[in-house]
Amino acid sequence: MKPSPKPPVVSCPICGAAVSWTAASRWKPFCSERCKLIDLGQWATEKYRVPAEEEQEPEDGAPPTQ
Repeated sequence: MKPSPKPPVVSCPICGAAVSWTAASRWKPFCSERCKLIDLGQWATEKYRVPAEEEQEPEDGAPPTQ
């Protein structure tokens, strides 16, 4: 019988603490509820944004061709 492999360890995205990726790690990928709530607050205050470029419409009002 093979020994079970060690679970992967990831860094908490907020504080950098090591977090085992197991079912017992309740807040993964965060180390705690505090770090999870900090991350949620950053989303709520729009600190995190997905960059996007607005498509420019032609001056004649026709839909853009691709």
